[in-house]
Amino acid sequence: MDIATLNSGNTAWIMISTILVLLMSIPGIALFYGGLVRRKNILSIVMQTLFIVGVVSILWIAFGYSWAFDTSFAENGNPLAFLIGGFDKAFLHGIDIHTLTTGDIPELVFVMFQCMFAIITPALILGAFAERIKFSGYIVFITLWVIVAYFPMAHWVWGGGFLQQMGAIDFAGGTVVHINAGVSALVMAIMLGKRMDYRIGHPITPHNVTYVFMGTSFLWLGWFGFNAGSGLAADGLAANAFMVTHIATAMAAITWMVMDWICNKKPTTIGACTGAVAGLVAITPAAGTVDLLGAFCIGIITPIVCFFMVAAVKPHFKYDDALDAFGVHGVGGVIGSVLTGVFATRFITGEGGVQGALYGDWHQFWVQVITTLISIVFSAVVTYILFKIVDATVGLRVDKRVEEEGLDIYEHGESAYNH
Repeated sequence: MDIATLNSGNTAWIMISTILVLLMSIPGIALFYGGLVRRKNILSIVMQTLFIVGVVSILWIAFGYSWAFDTSFAENGNPLAFLIGGFDKAFLHGIDIHTLTTGDIPELVFVMFQCMFAIITPALILGAFAERIKFSGYIVFITLWVIVAYFPMAHWVWGGGFLQQMGAIDFAGGTVVHINAGVSALVMAIMLGKRMDYRIGHPITPHNVTYVFMGTSFLWLGWFGFNAGSGLAADGLAANAFMVTHIATAMAAITWMVMDWICNKKPTTIGACTGAVAGLVAITPAAGTVDLLGAFCIGIITPIVCFFMVAAVKPHFKYDDALDAFGVHGVGGVIGSVLTGVFATRFITGEGGVQGALYGDWHQFWVQVITTLISIVFSAVVTYILFKIVDATVGLRVDKRVEEEGLDIYEHGESAYNH
C-alpha cells in the first residue's frame, strides 16, 4: 500500500490514545487498587501491576498480536482458526514502518494500541484476590491466563473470529476486557478463599482514599483513549464515543453517590469513585453505537445493579471479592454488553447500521446476550482449569503469617511507608 495514504491526524490520535490507555494500568489501576488495600499490601498491588505491563508487552509482540489479529489460519483452512488467527505475524514478521492497517495508520501503532488493552485486562483481575496471593503463583497464573483467555477472546471478537462474524458489538472491550477479567476475578476469589480477617458486613478499611481518587482520575482520563480511540480515527465517531463515555461516567458517579447517601447515610468518596468506574466499564462496549440517551440510561442502570451486587449479593453468598473486581468490572461489563443491544441507534451507526431493541431490532439484542453468555462460560472454565494447575504446582495462597504481617515485607522485602 502506498505510504501516501497514511493519515497523520488519525495516526497522532491513536498514538495519544495508546498513551492514555497505558495510564489506566500504570498508574491508574495501581493507585486505585493500591489505595483500597491496607498499607502493608500496597506494594504487592504495584508489583503485580508492573509485572503485567512488562510480561504482557513481551507476549503480545512475540505471538499475542498474531494470535489475535492474523488471518492466515482462516485463509489456509487450519482448524485452529476457530481459536486463534495464526503465527504469520509473530514477532511482528512482515510489519515495517511503511505497513498500514485499517487503511491509513501504521500497523505498528495499531499493535501498540491493542497491546495496552492486553495489559489492562489482567490488571483488572488483581482486585479479587488482593492481599492473599503468592507472587510466584500469581506470575504463572497471569502469564497463562493472558495466553489462553485473553488472546483467543480478542481474536473471536475483534480479529475476525466467530463472535465478530456473528455480529457481536464490542466497541472497546465489554466482553474481551471486562467480562473476561471480571468473571475470572470471581472464580479466583471463590477458589482462593477469603482473607483471614474478612468478616461479612465489616469491610476492611482502605488505607489511602486519596490514592483511590487519584486512580479513578487516571482511569477516567485514560478511558477517553480506550473508547474514543477504538474507532481508529479522529472523526465524528470518536467524538461521540468521547462524549458518551464522559456522560455515562458522570451519571454513574452521581447515581452511586445518591444510593450511598440513601442506604449508608453518607455520600462517600469510595462510593462515587466506584460508581464512576462502573459507568466507564458499562459504556465501553456501547460507545461506538449509542447516543446521549443510551449514555444516560447506561449511566443510571449500571451503578444501581453493581451497587446491589456489592452491597447485597456479595455478602449473601459470602465470597471475598476483595476490591469488587467482579461486582464492578464483571457485572458492569455484562450490563454494558447487553444494553448495547438495547440502545444501539442508527443515529450513530448510520443508515443500514445496527440498532437495538429500543428501536425495534431484537436480533442485535439476542446476539449481545449470546455473546455475553459465551464470554462468561469461557472465562470461568479457563480460569478454573488454570487455578487448579497453578495451585497444584506452584501454589497460589500465601502462608498465614505472610498474610497477617503483609505481602510487601514478606514477598518483596519492602515497605511503602518508612519513618
